[in-house]
Amino acid sequence: MREIIFDTETTGLDLRDDRIIELGGVELVNRFPTGRTFHKFINPQGRAIHAEAQAVHGISAADLVGKPTFAEIAEEWLAFTDGARLIAHNAAFDIGFLNLEFSRLDQAAIDPGRIIDTLALARRKHPMGPNSLDALCRRYGIDNTRRTKHGALLDSELLAEVYIELIGGKQAALVLEAVSVRMNGAGEVADIDISVGARPIALPPRLSEADRAAHAGLVSTLGEKALWLKVAAG
Repeated sequence: MREIIFDTETTGLDLRDDRIIELGGVELVNRFPTGRTFHKFINPQGRAIHAEAQAVHGISAADLVGKPTFAEIAEEWLAFTDGARLIAHNAAFDIGFLNLEFSRLDQAAIDPGRIIDTLALARRKHPMGPNSLDALCRRYGIDNTRRTKHGALLDSELLAEVYIELIGGKQAALVLEAVSVRMNGAGEVADIDISVGARPIALPPRLSEADRAAHAGLVSTLGEKALWLKVAAG
């Protein structure tokens, strides 16, 4: 199973007028990072960057001079995310901006069935909060000291670690079978179903035949009342 953890930075918060200026993502396959990433700074084509937004992500208009437009990176992004689930924190924000960019290119909107919102997962798992990305990093002991400003790729990398913890952590004996997210008509998460089951292929035993024989030899010296004899019989 392939998943893309992604994040955007924008010129501001207004979906009608603002534009994406940074897009980053990391690839997971079967819940493990593959090392493949996507990262682009994007020229907003004349849209000014609001001071409040620049204070958050630190990206200035000068930083974006000569950078590609969204139209120039769209195909590369679509190829990177093709067939994968899309995972974001407060996904409605990022998906809303992506869908508007796609609409300007006459591209289809992203299928809501592909989207997992980690903010919704966090609110369900930790209803008392807080559930910001920084708060979740602190909760799970994830080092976010590099995050002095928001950044699409760095935030995606941190969110990938948070996501693994939200769905159960790196457990050796269990694997997440399915994450089903149902969206409502407003593009918000209406319901999340997480089902966990046993691994489809069992892990190999850690004890060798020599280990078993040595253990049996030791138990045979302990006498008839040895606890291990009762365990073996039971």
